[in-house]
Amino acid sequence: MTPAADLRAEAERLARQLPGLNFKAEASEAAHIGSAGRRRAGGGETFWQYRRHVQEDDAARIDWRRSAKGDDLYLRETELETARTVMFWADDHPGFRWKGEGDLRTKAEEAILLMLTMAIPMSKEGERIGSLGTGRRPSFGKRAVDRLASDLLRGTGGHFPAPPRAAATLIIASDFYDPIPEWTARLAPLASKCPEGVLIAVSAPAEVDFPFEGRVKLSRPGAAIDRILGRAETMREEYQRRFAAQREALEDLARRMGWGFVSHVTGHPAIESAARLKSEIERFGAAR
Repeated sequence: MTPAADLRAEAERLARQLPGLNFKAEASEAAHIGSAGRRRAGGGETFWQYRRHVQEDDAARIDWRRSAKGDDLYLRETELETARTVMFWADDHPGFRWKGEGDLRTKAEEAILLMLTMAIPMSKEGERIGSLGTGRRPSFGKRAVDRLASDLLRGTGGHFPAPPRAAATLIIASDFYDPIPEWTARLAPLASKCPEGVLIAVSAPAEVDFPFEGRVKLSRPGAAIDRILGRAETMREEYQRRFAAQREALEDLARRMGWGFVSHVTGHPAIESAARLKSEIERFGAAR
């Protein structure tokens, strides 16, 4: 199978293991995941209000239980709901499109797998999904998932995306190894336009554990910088301290923006990270 087809098949398997995404949230005028209430009557599923029957109303719509409490006839109205929009972006820096020795997938492919695991049930429910920064309009259905997988694997030519035209829930994935002030500057315009989002920080096991010993040459793909360590093991404790500090600062940035945060290590069970991502997405509806 092609990488896109392989990721799609694995995402389908993971999605079947997760309970259905809870897209229902309290009424809001904002555009975000799932079917959003619009605080007016319409063709949704959530009860909105009772109103008195008028001559133009179909008698079949009368709520007889409510009407029996008085002398007037009442209709039960549901709230108007509209599809929500969710947009995804996976970093296409060479350092994120890299996999360590023995890794099954690159960091980007693991991030895209998690994204597709969320996008598949969203699209089936009629939610609009799309890839940020491609110029393609979000849509729903099977073809929308295929287009999303292809767009995410292709990337955005090394360019960080601008905010979408309309507010949406954003899912942004990277290893986030650049300095936090740089990520703050990149993400601030997105968070200003889209108050709901999740950062997915993906790392390879070697980047977390720093298992190197002896003389080692380290470099980052796509960056013309390398460093030779004479006794790599003597750097392990300091490296892990700095790695943890970077992750803590990133999580704090997400919190200050009002966004969610999920970390994942390639090769670790994807279902666990998918469940955490699902929980972060659903949190937006629960908070309203």
